[in-house]
Amino acid sequence: MKSHPRLALLIVITCLATLTRAADRPNIVWIIAEDMSPHFGCYGEKSITTPNVDRFASEGTMFTRAFVTAPICSISRSALVTGMYQTSIGAHHHRSGRGEKKITLPPGVALVSAIFKQAGYWTSNGALEGKGKGIAKTDYNFEWDEAATYDGNDWKGRASGQPFFAQIQLVGGKLRDGADKCRAVVTKTLGSLTKPDDLPLPPYYPRTPEILADWALTLDACRYTDHQVGQVVERLKTEGLLESTVIFFITDHGVSHARGKQFLYDEGTHIPFIVRGPGIAKGKVRDDLIEHIDMAAASLALAGIAIPKAMQARDIFAQDYTTRGEVFSARDRADETVDHIRSARTVQYRYIKNFLPQRPHLQPSNYKDNKPCLIALRKARDEGKLDVVQQQLFEPTRSSEELYDVIKDPWQIHNLAAGPSTLDPSIAEPLAEFRGALEEWMEKTGDMGRKPEPPEMYDSDMAVYLSEKKGARTDELERNIALMKKWAAEGK
Repeated sequence: MKSHPRLALLIVITCLATLTRAADRPNIVWIIAEDMSPHFGCYGEKSITTPNVDRFASEGTMFTRAFVTAPICSISRSALVTGMYQTSIGAHHHRSGRGEKKITLPPGVALVSAIFKQAGYWTSNGALEGKGKGIAKTDYNFEWDEAATYDGNDWKGRASGQPFFAQIQLVGGKLRDGADKCRAVVTKTLGSLTKPDDLPLPPYYPRTPEILADWALTLDACRYTDHQVGQVVERLKTEGLLESTVIFFITDHGVSHARGKQFLYDEGTHIPFIVRGPGIAKGKVRDDLIEHIDMAAASLALAGIAIPKAMQARDIFAQDYTTRGEVFSARDRADETVDHIRSARTVQYRYIKNFLPQRPHLQPSNYKDNKPCLIALRKARDEGKLDVVQQQLFEPTRSSEELYDVIKDPWQIHNLAAGPSTLDPSIAEPLAEFRGALEEWMEKTGDMGRKPEPPEMYDSDMAVYLSEKKGARTDELERNIALMKKWAAEGK
């Protein structure tokens, strides 16, 4: 049948419009490294060199004040992949909902990757190590449908011209968990190791050989991560995709140390956050406060996908974006260890509210107590090698409130909310403001952590933990669980 000229023209115009829309939809890549603070040259680290991340920052926009809403992997990732505060969606306890008791997302909340998939993107979640072994780390604390969320673990499976949304998981700071393996991998890949002797340390950690050696491994893990970031960028460049791809580089939370991972000081919550790609300013440094969940909203907006109305993340690149006056973070149960902490951070201050002040900072933890850094700290304590600041880590109780002037006190070791300083108007005023701001945030966002975790949910998850442990650590875990229940019964 002979085609009608006007119909043929309409088909051509429609096809061209479709191709234009496809071309206008950038690929989105999330590079997420585990357990790592911003120890990169572009963030001021001088003990090592990180040429790939530094170059990446110079070609994009770097955020110097990016903070996670939770300093623990499953909680951080549950918040990130939904663009929601974990406390608002019931995902605030670490690795929860994995036993008989399940957690489902509230109405109107969806996974970002599923939204991309529905919009026609190929979605993947993979790792540089262990390619071809299925979907990489998710660690979400709720029920979700893998088939509706990810197409695979690599973007190579997509249709020709199809835009993709890819999550790439890097081992990050977890590389240092096995010291010998870390040294072997770093030596093989980079040819040298960081020498520990003269490394600067935060003042709350003692300069013992064991602590210094562990800190050197922390930096070597950063060097290895830098290498892997370079690998991802090089692959995109080789495949001709680099200039049509927006790449985000972050970590899921700070370094896994006594004052880092699981806690709300900057060491646990401050992360690198760098974005490179079409439409992103080059060589720009932004000092405004952002939260890691903002990556969800920004990614959708860059792809031209509507941001769900319920989403709490903000598009940090929007023309009408209003900078945050403060950012918030929360810590609740981590594995078997029950805690309840909230924090608000401004440019000048860090405020922390400890709702269980009668418990020690370093509560018993089957996970953290067996890490080399904690073993080394306890050894230093037993040998009398801790000064007054370092000894605070082992105090049997905590202050119910903590306030730090992070400009004058970047290590957050002088608590202005304790002692006579609270009578000083210059301290009393911000302290009162933080109390109100934190209460308002908890109320406005529907913080589900204000009520203790139901005993049946705790028992459900602990049954899973116990089934995964073997040998002596099972006994330790059982003792810790019993202690948590005892303290709860005592109202401690």
